[in-house]
Amino acid sequence: MSGTTTAGAREAADVPEHRAGPRTAGSANRWTVLVVLCASLLLVAIDATVLHVAVPAVSEDLRPGSIQLLWIVDAYPLVCASLLILFGTLGDRVGRRRVLLFGYALFAVASALAAYAHTPEVLIAARALLGVGGAMIMPATLSILRQVFPDRRERALAVGIWSAVAAVGAAVGPLVGGLLLEHFWWGSVFLINIPLMAASLPVGRWLLPESVSDRNGPWDVFGALMAASGLCCVILGVKRAGSGELFSPATLLPLVVGVTLIALFVRRQRRRPYPLIDFGTLTRAAFGTSVGCIVLTVLALVGLALMAAQYLQLVLGLSPLETGLRLLPLSVAAIAAGLAGSRMLRLLGPRTMVSLGFLVTALAVLCLTAVGQEDKPPILIGGFVLLGFGLETTLFGCYESMLSEAPAEQSGGAAAVGETAYQLGAGIGIALLGSVMNAAYGPGVREVHGVPGAASADASHSLGEAYEVAARLGGAQGSALRSAARDAFVQGLHVTLYVSAGLLLLGALAALRLPGRMECAPKEQRAARAEAPSVTAP
Repeated sequence: MSGTTTAGAREAADVPEHRAGPRTAGSANRWTVLVVLCASLLLVAIDATVLHVAVPAVSEDLRPGSIQLLWIVDAYPLVCASLLILFGTLGDRVGRRRVLLFGYALFAVASALAAYAHTPEVLIAARALLGVGGAMIMPATLSILRQVFPDRRERALAVGIWSAVAAVGAAVGPLVGGLLLEHFWWGSVFLINIPLMAASLPVGRWLLPESVSDRNGPWDVFGALMAASGLCCVILGVKRAGSGELFSPATLLPLVVGVTLIALFVRRQRRRPYPLIDFGTLTRAAFGTSVGCIVLTVLALVGLALMAAQYLQLVLGLSPLETGLRLLPLSVAAIAAGLAGSRMLRLLGPRTMVSLGFLVTALAVLCLTAVGQEDKPPILIGGFVLLGFGLETTLFGCYESMLSEAPAEQSGGAAAVGETAYQLGAGIGIALLGSVMNAAYGPGVREVHGVPGAASADASHSLGEAYEVAARLGGAQGSALRSAARDAFVQGLHVTLYVSAGLLLLGALAALRLPGRMECAPKEQRAARAEAPSVTAP
């Protein structure tokens, strides 16, 4: 294979070959590479949430049906999460930079198609193509980072910056969307991708090093498609469960098919001499625990984040732009935690750092139970600061431990596993915490004195729907229903916060299986010295 190194090189440095790019010595250093990777990751992360505030404008312009609107929102994360393992492992075999650059090009083309979509079907197809591009970009950025920073101490700082950018991108997506929609049409939320991705193509080809795995054997195309199909079915079933259809055939059938396909995929990989993913790595305490903690972290907080946005807008009456600004302290705290992460990791070690991150996040969630129907900025700001710092501390420790535990030649597959864990945690969290919220909210509006039973039943679906029903009723009935719905939502939010805190405490216990110290093995130090010239001068 073109990526095979000599036996002597493998003994000196247990890392895959780095090929020189178009320029040689002095053209860029690894920190410049990190900037390029983070810039592209920021766009992908923003695109996951930027459409949320544009949904009303899209509905008014394209007039999609309810099912079409659901697919407009869900096509991107569904396709992206399904294909992460496929493209992550493909990058290990054919070149991580090559897959990343293809992702840049596809993301730009799909953004243009989405911006000027004139029918719901075209927009759905464009969002799906964006998901394909995102699945090429996300694992490639992390796996290239693994190659460019062979020294664990430097890599810890780079992973901290990378994870902070990912968290901030998702958090500021609605804020960016709100700002654009105040001045332009809804397609502008996609147009911003085009010049940045177009610039990333030549810059990425010029600066980023190419690297491939030195593992022999063919790439398992059938296994990759099996994993993609299984993940697609599981995530689709989880999303259906999150919408309230927990026991319907449309939920159970995809879940059963998906779990079956994933089980067959795992069995196939264990029997192959050259598997896509070495499941022996997953059974290592540090790697498996890190992946599990990523799932628990996102599971506990993603659904909660959606409810927080509803609370700020529907209970406190803030606009989308004001909501984004109110959440800004969370992003600032996440950036601070990412920048301080490498130092904390050296001082505390993975076990203490991740456990502490879980505890700080749980404390933040419990502090937020003090909110009610009146605006309390000090509690909200303090809670969001603790939430951002604790969340980023936890994710940083998990990603760094996971990436350092995986062999360098499998960095694409390892990155894909971590990103898939994040997406699965998000889907399960929305389903689980959404079900808890509905169970706590519904009874409070089903039997409101003086309100017809049919109206109360409609209002029990969500706070937004309760407001619409209250507006139709008007008078004393509408006021009573609106007040009861607000009370029920706040009460349901408190119950959900307690459940989320319980999940975070469970994560703190799980993190005790991580290593107590951040160790740089002699082999890794030799690899850093051996690789330094090639990664600093692609």
